[in-house]
Amino acid sequence: MAAAAASPRDPHGRKRKCRPRARSGWVSPRRFPAAVCTSMDCYTANWNPLGDSAFYRKYELYSMDWDLKEELRDCLVAAAPYGGPIALLRNPWRKEKAASVRPVLDIYSASGMPLASLLWKSGPVVSLGWSAEEELLCVQEDGAVLVYGLHGDFRRHFSMGNEVLQNRVLDARVFHTEFGSGVAILTGAHRFTLSANVGDLKLRRMPEVPGLQSAPSCWTVLCQDRVAHILLAVGPDLYLLDHAACSAVTLPGLAPGVSSFLQMAVSFTYRHLALFTDTGYIWMGTASLKEKLCEFNCNIRAAPKQMVWCSRPRSKERAVVVAWERRLMVVGDASESIQFVLDEDSYLVPELDGVRIFSRSTHEFLHEVPAASEEIFKIASMAPGALLLEAQKEYEKESQKADEYLREIQELGQLTQAVQQCIEAAGHEHQPDMQKSLLRAASFGKCFLDRFPPDSFVHMCQDLRVLNAVRDYHIGIPLTYSQLVLRRLYPLAIQICEYLRLPEVQGVSRILAHWACYKVQQKDVSDEDVARAINQKLGDTPGVSYSDIAARAYGCGRTELAIKLLEYEPRSGEQVPLLLKMKRSKLALSKAIESGDTDLVFTVLLHLKNELNRGDFFMTLRNQPMALSLYRQFCKHQELETLKDLYNQDDNHQELGSFHIRASYAAEERIEGRVAALQTAADAFYKAKNEFAAKATEDQMRLLRLQRRLEDELGGQFLDLSLHDTVTTLILGGHNKRAEQLARDFRIPDKRLWWLKLTALADLEDWEELEKFSKSKKSPIGYLPFVEICIKQHNKYEAKKYASRVGPEQKVKALLLVGDVAQAADVAIEHRNEAELSLVLSHCTGATDGATADKIQRARAQAQKK
Repeated sequence: MAAAAASPRDPHGRKRKCRPRARSGWVSPRRFPAAVCTSMDCYTANWNPLGDSAFYRKYELYSMDWDLKEELRDCLVAAAPYGGPIALLRNPWRKEKAASVRPVLDIYSASGMPLASLLWKSGPVVSLGWSAEEELLCVQEDGAVLVYGLHGDFRRHFSMGNEVLQNRVLDARVFHTEFGSGVAILTGAHRFTLSANVGDLKLRRMPEVPGLQSAPSCWTVLCQDRVAHILLAVGPDLYLLDHAACSAVTLPGLAPGVSSFLQMAVSFTYRHLALFTDTGYIWMGTASLKEKLCEFNCNIRAAPKQMVWCSRPRSKERAVVVAWERRLMVVGDASESIQFVLDEDSYLVPELDGVRIFSRSTHEFLHEVPAASEEIFKIASMAPGALLLEAQKEYEKESQKADEYLREIQELGQLTQAVQQCIEAAGHEHQPDMQKSLLRAASFGKCFLDRFPPDSFVHMCQDLRVLNAVRDYHIGIPLTYSQLVLRRLYPLAIQICEYLRLPEVQGVSRILAHWACYKVQQKDVSDEDVARAINQKLGDTPGVSYSDIAARAYGCGRTELAIKLLEYEPRSGEQVPLLLKMKRSKLALSKAIESGDTDLVFTVLLHLKNELNRGDFFMTLRNQPMALSLYRQFCKHQELETLKDLYNQDDNHQELGSFHIRASYAAEERIEGRVAALQTAADAFYKAKNEFAAKATEDQMRLLRLQRRLEDELGGQFLDLSLHDTVTTLILGGHNKRAEQLARDFRIPDKRLWWLKLTALADLEDWEELEKFSKSKKSPIGYLPFVEICIKQHNKYEAKKYASRVGPEQKVKALLLVGDVAQAADVAIEHRNEAELSLVLSHCTGATDGATADKIQRARAQAQKK
């Protein structure tokens, strides 16, 4: 970390005040800018101007420690961005090499430290590339893509399709989009196939280029509107391929005379495009091919080895770096270029804010000098940050010039800006000594500000300490710390998370989870020991998913270890899918039942049904009553035949009978089929020794046959009516004798038959037939129902006929129903029934029934005297 700046405070912690000496000895800083520049001229010696508005510098990151026996040109090379690793596959498929020599795949850190080395035993490789997850993609000539981890561990493989297999691969590109990392293939038939995301492989065969008989001179992948396109050059023509069509494109403002394009380069963010022509011109513009940014004539017509963009975020400057065998050129929107001599074969790696350049001996970084650094360090700079940096240095020398510089900044009101410039510039510096110098200057300036927020200074110190740690030669990540975990530097990664005070879920938990995924790959340790070690280390750490670790174990072929790890997973919803994937379906069913989640149980049941034959599936269900019950509920709505098979296998005749009854009405429309299904149900009920259900089913069969006969003889709709509705329908149709016969056949009680007939005749308002019916014999239901049904039909006249026939115990209620309150009072007094007296009294109204009410009150008084 940058060391603390020398504090301008006294021994008691109070701020020291910078006071000017006698005015005669004070000289304005405006008179000596040379004093500022003399200490900076060495630091800016490697700055190179590109035009009037930008400087570019190249400095060494590492002295490479690898021992390469061959030139880079003789290897397939791939370097991951963001300071990522370097992969080299020494190419044995060159004609001058012996066919018996097997290639070696080596993976190094950015500092040249070896990470992995393995003997290549597969087919010829056409191209290498790193995915966004820092997995190495090896594209073979037969279209197979082998995926390796950072440490050479084989992850998986996939194929780019049969057409690629048949026509072989001529060239390939690994590219990155917002959806992930993709692969584009040029086949021997001069057709393109690509997948925009190798994590979710979906192959797209691009349209054919008309008249293309040979490989294009150059091509690249463009990402526009979230879709991957292919841009290729055939002679002087450019073609853009999308998923639907091949269209010719023209570059705006291209210099005339171009007969071929030799190289293409798309920027790191896929927003800009550069093309190198056979006339030596470099065209730079937007990736949409609609706008030209600039054009530069490099006066070299030989095709470059590489061409990449070199730009800085939020910078308006655009530059392209072009490399030949021994020359490196930086060109942009300026008449002049920057040129470097390359002492040995080099390789360019585009980054978000510059270009990495590595060779057999060195690893360097080329980038545009950031604005804050340029303001502070450029020759004769009078920027606030430059003056503050000088003021701090003079303060350390105990020189009065410190006060003079500081007063100059304060008089201009730029002290806050000066502190911010020093903090920002410190973040862009690679050398710790310069970082410390700038942070000391910022700390010095903060002491003279009353309310400068300390967050930016504290965060920059933290970030620089982390960056300096990961840039260490032994770690070899020259940019950020985000790839630390992938390099298995777990203790350092955890220390960084704790130092930056990251939330546990975002920091330590993720590191421990990655450590566990690495631990399961150690096949020389037993499953029991690995599972125990992981659980002891992780415990119940928040944010750690044991199911993810178990999935990695299963991917490594350690199924038993995966099962042991799943025992520590508290979420059944995470356990069950992986168990199903591992074909441990019965264990998955047990876990799903334990969870109590019915949806999860249904998921497992449907999986088991497709996996097992019917007999084994049913036997599994018999051992799990809850699962069997849920599956029956499912079958009731979805698979009725399967439900019948379940009942048959279990000899559950009761449920089987109920099933046939439901089926007779749901599935059968013909009366014969329905009766046959009911007969089957009756037989099942007899086997279940449920005689009541069996007899009821047989009665239903008789009723169906009778209803069919009634329809044939009388017409009308009788089928599917209940027994009561059938009787009522016959009465309503005037077929009283048939109704009575039906009642006798099915032993309908007299009370129920009288109720049915009474209701039907009242609905018909056949009062004469109703009176005859009431006199046919003594009513088994009494005569109060006759009164009530007539009142319901609003016929008080008919009701009075039956009120007189009502028995004594219901006489008062009947009289009240027909409105004869006085007679009801007399009957109630005669019965001397307090409840009846109260009932009559409640029906008395003040005006018309006053005498009746008084009569009831006198009767009550007399009864009380006795």
